Amino acid sequence: MTLTLPGLIVLIVIAAICGAVGKALGGGGGGGFITSIALGFIGALLGPWIAGQLNLGEPFVLRLSGQSFPILWSVIGAALFVALLHLVSGRRRWGWA
Repeated sequence: MTLTLPGLIVLIVIAAICGAVGKALGGGGGGGFITSIALGFIGALLGPWIAGQLNLGEPFVLRLSGQSFPILWSVIGAALFVALLHLVSGRRRWGWA
């Protein structure tokens, strides 16, 4: 399978959107486009792995140039990754005691 340049650009933009949504859901603050892209791809690895461990299906997958990108699990994986980073770093962003 080969991935064309336009296909790669579309996947990067979709990863950025998934990462930004996941970052917002997970309580993430700063970071820009590159951070969102990284979170989207991390979420695309982490989310489907968790879904596979729980025997859950992939309800919303984008297929482009022979490559698939799990949209829902990417958002969930990115949100969980951001929440885990906050837990490990000890930051309090939610305003609780």
